[in-house]
Amino acid sequence: MPKNYELIEHTADLCFRVKAKTLSELFQNAAFAVFDLMAEKKSSTSTLTPFTVTEHAADREELLINWLNELLSLSAVKGVVFTNFKIMDIQDTNIKAVVLGQDVRDFERKIEIKAATYHQLKIEEGPHGFSAQVILDV
Repeated sequence: MPKNYELIEHTADLCFRVKAKTLSELFQNAAFAVFDLMAEKKSSTSTLTPFTVTEHAADREELLINWLNELLSLSAVKGVVFTNFKIMDIQDTNIKAVVLGQDVRDFERKIEIKAATYHQLKIEEGPHGFSAQVILDV
């Protein structure tokens, strides 16, 4: 999958920006960026395991942080790295998705990501779609 994000210079943590035509694609691209930054695939011996993720929030920004942090938490608990993200339904305050994970042993860890943060979080909507800036606590 092509990289749909760019890294932004940041002093202590890791910052990235994603762009997309739709809100659904924005959330997919953000999730892909997190796991692409975190781990690199070294083998493909495991099967894909599906997980359903549902999150609610007060607004888009909170929803994005809840989504990314739920994926990070689920990844750690289940011992998987998520490689595919299918948004089933998304509104400004809720998301339902099916994500596919592979065994963490099939990946080489590049960086330990603790959480997505609210610090300098931005989601913008313009004539060409959406963009978001996210800072990750590493």
